[in-house]
Amino acid sequence: MNQYAGMSGTSRNSTVACDLRSDTVTRPGTAMLQAMYQAELGDDVYGEDPQVNRLEAELAERLGKQAGLFLPTGTQSNLTALLAHCGRGEEIIVGREYHVHYYEAAGASVLGGIALCPVPVRADGALDPAVIAGAVKDDDSHFAVSCLLSLENTHNGLAVPLSDMAAAAQAGREAGLAVHLDGARFFNAITDLKCSEVDLAGLADTVSICLSKGLGTPAGSVLVGPVDLIAKARRWRKMLGGGMRQSGVLAAAALYALEHNVARLADDHTRAATLAAVLRDLDVGAVSQATNMVFFTPSEGRNDALCRFLADRGVVIAGGSAGAIRLVLHRDVDDAALDRVVAGMRAFYG
Repeated sequence: MNQYAGMSGTSRNSTVACDLRSDTVTRPGTAMLQAMYQAELGDDVYGEDPQVNRLEAELAERLGKQAGLFLPTGTQSNLTALLAHCGRGEEIIVGREYHVHYYEAAGASVLGGIALCPVPVRADGALDPAVIAGAVKDDDSHFAVSCLLSLENTHNGLAVPLSDMAAAAQAGREAGLAVHLDGARFFNAITDLKCSEVDLAGLADTVSICLSKGLGTPAGSVLVGPVDLIAKARRWRKMLGGGMRQSGVLAAAALYALEHNVARLADDHTRAATLAAVLRDLDVGAVSQATNMVFFTPSEGRNDALCRFLADRGVVIAGGSAGAIRLVLHRDVDDAALDRVVAGMRAFYG
C-alpha cells in the first residue's frame, strides 16, 4: 500500500474546507504564528539559537535521553540516526513496510553504503522477535554486519503496544544490535497507549520525533539519544545540508506545539473513530481505523469518482484509481469539517 498515491496535484486552494490527505497539511494558528514572530533568534550552526537549544534540551529531557538535534525533516532525522549508528558494509534490520525502508528512497544505502534488511511486519504493526533474531547475520565475511534494529510507532496509524516493542527491542539487543525508533507520530502513539513519553522512548537508543504531523508545526524534527551519537548525527546533518541558521523560528513553533497540541491529539483519534463508524454503517467497503487514521477501500472501486465528488464539496482526499484511501484527521479538521466529510460520503453513496 502506497500512502502517498494520488496525493499530488490536489493542493489546497481557497475552496478547500477540509484536507484529509495527511496531518502534514496543517497550517500554524494565530498563537503559533505569534510565538514564531516573537522568537529570539541566533545562528544554530554556531549553536547560538536559544529556541533551538531549548527545544533540543526539552525533548531530550522529556524522552529521558542525553541530547537532541533539530533537523529540517523526519526523513533527514532518521537518516542522520542511521548514519550515526552504522558504517559502510553494516546492516539495518527494519520492517519491510516501515517508512525507513519503504518511503525514504534507500538513503542509508545510497549515501551511507549501509544495507537495509527488510523483514515482515505483523498485522498489528509489530516485528516478531523470532524474525528479528533470524535476520541477524552470522559473523561471516560473506555477509553484511548486522548493526541496528529500526522500529516504528505508530505504523499506519497503529500504536504498537509497549510489550511488543519491548520484545522486539530485546531480541535486537540480545543479538548485539542498537535500536532506533522512527517516532514520526510518537505523541499519537503514547496518547493511544496511555503511557509516558519515557516508557516508549526508553525502549530505543535513539528516537526521531516529527513535529509537522500531529503537532501541527510548519516543519522540523528532533532526534534524541546519547551524547556521542547525537554528536555524530550533528556532523552528518552538516554533510547532508541540514544545518540551518535562524531556525529558532521553527523551533518556537515546536515549543508552542509541545505545550498546547499534545493533549488535543485525542480529539483527532475520536474524530477518526467517528468517521470510521460512518463508513462502516454505509457498508460500501472495507474500513479500518487506528489513532488519527482511517483506511477505506471502496468495494466497487470508484476511488477517483469519490475524490472528485468530495473535492466539489470542499473536501480533499488522496486519489488513486484503486486500493485503500488513507483519511487522516488532524488539528485543522474540527467537528464542522468532519460533518462536511460525513455529508459528502453519505451523498456519494446515497
